[in-house]
Amino acid sequence: MKKLLLGFLLLVFSALGFSQSKKPNVILINIDDMGWKDLGIMGSDYYETPVIDSLANKGMVFTQGYSAAANCAPSRASMMTGRWPQRHGIYTVGSSERGKSQDRMIIPTLNNTTLGQEHIILPQVLNHHGFKTIAAGKWHLSESPLEFGFDVNIGGGSNGHPTSYYPPYGNVNLDDRNEQYLTDAIMAKTIAEMNETKSPFFLYYSPYAVHTPIQPVKNLLSKYEGKNSSIGQQNASYASMVENLDRNLGLLFQALRKDQQLENTLIIFLSDNGGLKGITDQQPLRSGKGSYYEGGIRVPFFFVWEGKIQAGSTNSTPITNLDLFPTIMEALNIPTGELDFDGESLLPILTEEGEMEERALFWHFPIYLEAYQYGQGETRDSLFRTRPGSAMRLGNWKLHYYFENNEVELFDLENDLSEKHDLSTQLPEKTQELLNQMKAWWSSTSAPIPQTLNPAFQNNP
Repeated sequence: MKKLLLGFLLLVFSALGFSQSKKPNVILINIDDMGWKDLGIMGSDYYETPVIDSLANKGMVFTQGYSAAANCAPSRASMMTGRWPQRHGIYTVGSSERGKSQDRMIIPTLNNTTLGQEHIILPQVLNHHGFKTIAAGKWHLSESPLEFGFDVNIGGGSNGHPTSYYPPYGNVNLDDRNEQYLTDAIMAKTIAEMNETKSPFFLYYSPYAVHTPIQPVKNLLSKYEGKNSSIGQQNASYASMVENLDRNLGLLFQALRKDQQLENTLIIFLSDNGGLKGITDQQPLRSGKGSYYEGGIRVPFFFVWEGKIQAGSTNSTPITNLDLFPTIMEALNIPTGELDFDGESLLPILTEEGEMEERALFWHFPIYLEAYQYGQGETRDSLFRTRPGSAMRLGNWKLHYYFENNEVELFDLENDLSEKHDLSTQLPEKTQELLNQMKAWWSSTSAPIPQTLNPAFQNNP
């Protein structure tokens, strides 16, 4: 059925006159667990990212960019499909029954651990339109990206992180013996592949860095030991991984520029979720990866496209990685046919030829995600980073809703970016207005709402 639909879409696109001539290349850079403040361009005074900062200054930086989920797999599935997690059923990594059973008041929604073959994703559409599609690094949605429209796979599989960044890498298969640090090894193979690639191409560069295990790049470590930061960033090992990632991107851009491959290329940079609290710090954002406070879902996010996007521009429009699929389709002038997106094309604001109407952003997580040793003072309790619930943002308002007790929190992000002051009891009408919109969204998307009590539950939150 899926192949028939792809074939039908291809005929439709051909009939509408799609041509691959002069089409831009696309490079999608999706960093793993990089926090909102982990770049110099975003305010870090500790990490050194000159290549990424320089690249960002050539395009448009979004100061309020979001991931569709607070951890790896659901964020990536939503980005690739352009669909909310309830559409594909991936809410977390592994089981949704995270943490101790005695601490879970309700039975969470079952979780899909791989993306179903019925979903049509971005690289499949591009591949059917003559783009060479290359996946480099982490995949995490199935056994191989080759199952979903990629021509080339460099180190990607179902694993969410490497066993080690030093060889042997364990669960990362690079098909040969290698003595390099993993980020270096994957980039070396990526550059070799790009040297053999002609336009048009789609490169999905998704390094395992800077996900755990936090293993330093030894020749960079000493420069960060003892270095001070005004925003609490102090992990020298992590800093060395960030700089090494930046250095590798410099090698990629140098190779592509030498081959004149960057002259007509749309470059998108973001992280798959917020930074891991305790490893990095994102002040003034609350919490980190796994939480639906701002620290778990707000990410560095920018676009570069020479001659199309104004260099040195910034934008405060709230956007999400759900918007990438439709944005790329419009940028490439590819009709979307029967495809249906939950995000919107950002091209009008990227090219400054239009504006987006104010819209609500939603997050749905009918699951549990257990706490870990860091940063629990910034979550609601000491047991979980996330309890089953939903969140939404509309304008400056942020609403959190929790399924266990029907509790709500309301924050004014313009005046309380740290989400410290719950206004739900002070502003009951605004709270109810947003909650009504959230409930309508649940209904329209058939979002599963867990309600069954867990008989093993013993502890109140």
